[in-house]
Amino acid sequence: MSGDKQALLTHLQGGLTTVCRCWAITRTDGVSLGFTDHDRELAFGGLKFKASTGLTASAIEQATGLSIDNSEAMGALSDTAIREEDIEAGRFDGAEVRAWLVNWAATQQRALQFRGSIGELRRAGGAFQAELRGLTDKLNRPMGRIYQKPCTAVLGDRACGFDVQTPGFWAEAEVVEVEDGPVLTLKGADAEDEGWFERGRLDVLSGEAVGLWASVKSDRRIKSGREVHLWTRLRGRLAAGDRVRLTSGCDKRMETCRLKFDNILNFQGFPDLPDEDWVMAVPKKDQPNKGGSRR
Repeated sequence: MSGDKQALLTHLQGGLTTVCRCWAITRTDGVSLGFTDHDRELAFGGLKFKASTGLTASAIEQATGLSIDNSEAMGALSDTAIREEDIEAGRFDGAEVRAWLVNWAATQQRALQFRGSIGELRRAGGAFQAELRGLTDKLNRPMGRIYQKPCTAVLGDRACGFDVQTPGFWAEAEVVEVEDGPVLTLKGADAEDEGWFERGRLDVLSGEAVGLWASVKSDRRIKSGREVHLWTRLRGRLAAGDRVRLTSGCDKRMETCRLKFDNILNFQGFPDLPDEDWVMAVPKKDQPNKGGSRR
């Protein structure tokens, strides 16, 4: 046990304590926010923890082994702390959460009680309620290979190995018009073939929705640039003049991996898996099965 934790334990064993709880939330876009249930602002670890934010947390349930730690954080929505627009835009989805028990009279005396991420977020009546998931929650994810004809890798991940920053596989453009629904008219990115960014990704580089992204359903070249259809509309407000970045997509077929990306050595599918007709095939007098190739 470190000296600071030992000092906190000694403090807790005394008759009079001066402790509070502090929470740090680090969003996936790098923004960090600090909160405390103390009546004044605290600071440690390079972060300020705001008081009077209305953020509270229920008791943290922790167990040994692989049981899932869980808790809930509740608070009031405000313009300076946690805004409803940011929750709606998904900026707190999967954010990292750390919770300490702190001696507010000597903040170096503290103990980390919880570390995890934000799960489900609910909001109503100017307040929010967030589910906190412990580190062992990731152990619930299914693991292993899936045997199927299409590739199981995600373009650009470790299994795929393709560098999506390769010139010609991304382009920046300017938003000209946002139509009703997830349809964008862009100025620029017109050098690439039609459908080049289908199944790809659109990232917002400027404006109110900066940092958000969406999957591309289809795209086509038009006279003024490019028309992009998204699978779902962005949860943040996108306006004319905002800059976006388009990244090429992959339809998971072996031909696409070979011809478009020249990455056939890293193809993670099984294109020669027999189909149902082959599995159900039986010997016939007019077409004997001799064990040869059925391709």
